[in-house]
Amino acid sequence: MKHSLDNHCPECNAANRLHARFCTQCGALLKKNGQDSPRVRHKLLRRTDFMAAARANRTATRRLITLLMMILAILGYLLGWSLQLLMGVLPDNLQSIWFLSHWGVWGALGLFVFGAVWSWVAFSQGDRIVLRLTGAREVSADDEPVFHNVVEEMAIAAGISRPRLFVIETGALNAFATGMNPARSAIGVTRGLLESLNREELQGVVGHEMGHIVNWDIRYATAVGVIVGLIALVSDGALRSLYFSGKSRNSGKGGSGVAFLMLALIAFAALAPLFAFLVQMAVSRQREFLADATSVRLTRHPEGLIAALQKLAASTESFKGANRATQHMFIVNPFRNFTERTSRMTATHPPLALRINRLSNLGGD
Repeated sequence: MKHSLDNHCPECNAANRLHARFCTQCGALLKKNGQDSPRVRHKLLRRTDFMAAARANRTATRRLITLLMMILAILGYLLGWSLQLLMGVLPDNLQSIWFLSHWGVWGALGLFVFGAVWSWVAFSQGDRIVLRLTGAREVSADDEPVFHNVVEEMAIAAGISRPRLFVIETGALNAFATGMNPARSAIGVTRGLLESLNREELQGVVGHEMGHIVNWDIRYATAVGVIVGLIALVSDGALRSLYFSGKSRNSGKGGSGVAFLMLALIAFAALAPLFAFLVQMAVSRQREFLADATSVRLTRHPEGLIAALQKLAASTESFKGANRATQHMFIVNPFRNFTERTSRMTATHPPLALRINRLSNLGGD
């Protein structure tokens, strides 16, 4: 059944369902008949309040860690339970494989503790890990005087201390911000971006990344990037276990559970990267719109960011410093450009055309 898409967004002009209240692309309010309920107006204010966005990001980070810990505990129990079946260490008078597994309990506890330690690492060393993953190199004011000067200007406008500055030696055009809080943050840009943008355009990009810092997006995005690495690590370990258990498959007391073990490990290995992907998609595309708006607030000049995004959209250079764990942290996705037809569940960023269109409707004050 097809739905009418005649309800066009007043900000980005994206087509929406007739009775939709908010735009599926940019999140803007879709006014109908000039009437807005107080609840809808309150939701709209919450979407555009910078302080509320920062608080929401801190809350979302805590929820993310809690959810990941629960998932790790469940997967740990599944892995321990399957190993107990394989080794044949089964309770007396066992009638089926559905029993409370002590190995599973220890597996859940072990992965929970490991996840807690990894989360502590993510919040204490996550920015350093991300910088190593991207291959970024810290640069001084003598190395990149224009870059330093622009960041200094934006830091003063934002009212924060100047972040550390990094450059990725690649011809691709991109930028990112990382860190745990505004006092401990870093901005990285590619060599291609520094060489392709003029000062005004560089201000727009730096203002966007500064927006992620002052809105506390960096804490959430950095935690996601590091924990996605944990998901990938556990997935790889499960695949290796699957390979070696296949070699040592035995008959005997635990033989009836071997087939279930293999299926469980396959499911575990498949679930881990899928869950990592969904976590990355949970980094709302609204954060990019908010960072764009913050850039305009800091620079008072949306044309700079608009021109920069147009150049980024036209760039075809591959980005070797990016990976799946950090793709959501860049100003544009380093692997693909999203369009209006892209599902929100599979897009890490809003379509560039919509971002540019929305910036075109913003004033400089």
